[in-house]
Amino acid sequence: MRIEVSSGDIAASRFAISPLGETMAALRLFAGTTAAGPLLPWVHRHRERYQLLRRSQPGITAIRSLYHRHGYNADFVQPPPDGVGLTFADQLAVVRATPLAQARDEIARSLAGRPPPAGAAGRLLAADDVVDRFADAIDAAWRMLIAPDWPRLRAILERDVIYRAGRLTTYGWSSALADLDARLHWEPDPGLITVDGFSPGRHRLGGRGLLFVPTVFGTLALHLDPPWPYGISYRARGVAGLFGPPDGDRTADGLDRLIGPSRAAVLRALAVPATTSQLVAQSGAALGTVGGHLAVLREAGLARRVRAGREVRYERTALGDALCGDP
Repeated sequence: MRIEVSSGDIAASRFAISPLGETMAALRLFAGTTAAGPLLPWVHRHRERYQLLRRSQPGITAIRSLYHRHGYNADFVQPPPDGVGLTFADQLAVVRATPLAQARDEIARSLAGRPPPAGAAGRLLAADDVVDRFADAIDAAWRMLIAPDWPRLRAILERDVIYRAGRLTTYGWSSALADLDARLHWEPDPGLITVDGFSPGRHRLGGRGLLFVPTVFGTLALHLDPPWPYGISYRARGVAGLFGPPDGDRTADGLDRLIGPSRAAVLRALAVPATTSQLVAQSGAALGTVGGHLAVLREAGLARRVRAGREVRYERTALGDALCGDP
């Protein structure tokens, strides 16, 4: 896959965070259509909630029946986000406003070439209130699976937006794409983003820019067809250390023994620069505790403060990176 870009596309590019998109991506994890990878501890901890959700919401099984690993997936259940401050309620309202004819068409496209699901799922897909039933199921999934962790998840996504937007506007495409995903490559002449593992094709932004959507639960995805604007969803930085291994399974390493497990967790979290409040949201620790750890890390030369506008963010020094095993 090739995407033609120009210097003008940098100014037109923007970032968005999708709480509804995270909900749908989490459901794919449980369905097995996306590999859990570093999120396996989270999947284990929420498995019982998910099973309860499936029993109480037939719409979850109906949504699962539409998943198509290499084909079309219904768009109306995941409208494109249009900004960083979008709420789940905002996006769910868009889902509920979907015309029935559009929903039926997209469901049919998702099931093309496959036998329709039987039982309750099949009846729900054929019902006149299928849009509301889907919206109810997605709402329940949000409340049971995502909302309790949303402050931590949003902190990771916001930090990635700050990091990625800064690299794009300051250094250009090469820097912004460098560590986004191993399958993405930048060719400066004539200005091409090439993506391995996707269907061959060539697209031109033509000054419209790209929509960058970081995700915790999703993986690399290209959005090159309506209703989405041209966009890329990608795994946000810092996800690998967000949930850690299942409770009680983590073995202390040398860094934990050297500076203590709580302080080591803060230092690892600074793989992406963050404010104190973002670290509090991610770790769940008290503000005073996180502030104390940051003060010690600064005194030891492992972290430093950087002012960005009216915000003060913390980032690791080269010594902090070395202790964490990062280049």
